[in-house]
Amino acid sequence: MAVSAALTDYRWPLACAAALVALLVSLGAGGCETDERPGSQLSRVAPPAAGKLYHGVYPGGTTGEEDDITREQVESYERAVGKNVAWVAFSHNWYRSTAFPRETAEWIREMGSLPYVRLMLREEENRASDRFSLEAVLQGRLDAQLRAWGRGAREFGTPLIVEFGTECNGEWFPWNGLHHGAGRRDGFGDPGKPDGPERFAAAYRHIVEVVRGEGASNITWVFHVDATDDPDVSWNRFENYYPGDEYVDWVGVSAYGPQQPTDDEAESFREQMDGCYPRLERLAKTKPVIVAEFGCTAGSPAARPEKWAAAALDGILGGRWPRVMGFSWWNERWENDDNPEHDTTMRVEDTPALAAVFSEKLAGAAERIRERPDLVGSG
Repeated sequence: MAVSAALTDYRWPLACAAALVALLVSLGAGGCETDERPGSQLSRVAPPAAGKLYHGVYPGGTTGEEDDITREQVESYERAVGKNVAWVAFSHNWYRSTAFPRETAEWIREMGSLPYVRLMLREEENRASDRFSLEAVLQGRLDAQLRAWGRGAREFGTPLIVEFGTECNGEWFPWNGLHHGAGRRDGFGDPGKPDGPERFAAAYRHIVEVVRGEGASNITWVFHVDATDDPDVSWNRFENYYPGDEYVDWVGVSAYGPQQPTDDEAESFREQMDGCYPRLERLAKTKPVIVAEFGCTAGSPAARPEKWAAAALDGILGGRWPRVMGFSWWNERWENDDNPEHDTTMRVEDTPALAAVFSEKLAGAAERIRERPDLVGSG
């Protein structure tokens, strides 16, 4: 329909946001779901039409803190790959502010994309702390901040994608079970479940309940795991972290090639996805899957980024994993030590061969890729 094409193909002027909300509420159709609870008037994004894929990006930041992205960085990525993005991901670091990140979300919406907020209850450099711990969440010590965050999300008024507990099965994040009881079964909840993951699942549910309680029904909630359990022990399997279908809209997964030029071995994207995808299908039988993060640095002897990405895109765009309905490249660069030759760059703009692969693959699958969210109608 004409309205659908207009909303899909053009950027949203911020001044029209209120009118857009009213339109979505009145139509309540296509790719945007309307919350059915009494009193709800907000809509949220849904999966794209059958056979389609959302194309998103984390565009890279300035300091490496993942929260200082800019419109120019998004536009730079879009020019390099020849396509617009349906969502723009960024971290909301609570060590900097617990207030809903409205300023960033607004300019993303103004571009015509969905804000994808990584809700990061952490200290700087992923340091664990009592202030933002799972225990603090479960004890209600962060409820006031979470309620305010939920009101901010509701007042934003248009669809958001939000995840809590990024790569929860990876020990590099403070919400991983290793830091909260690991495989013990006598310190929390059900004695038949490992305490660390069980605490995470309970905290995830609590966060969603508090935010929803403020009327933020415009949020699509993502449960985001790493393709590889680390530590690779039975209690840390990502299945143990799952909070339940009622609290999850989409399931996300990260799969990376070499992340530093000094890495001398790496798994292919296909190996990682073939290993985790059947588990995701069994875990969340009705939930769409997104590749929330994938990337590969230049300069490693283990893999050239253009070849690694080409194989990854072939699998995604070719439908090897049928429930995958979106993908998002981690378009970042950072220093690893004092030697510039060891700097990581996954930015497509920095590697012409990588940019050419993205341009070729995305152009070849143009009929399948949704550059803008399916807000009204489908197809």
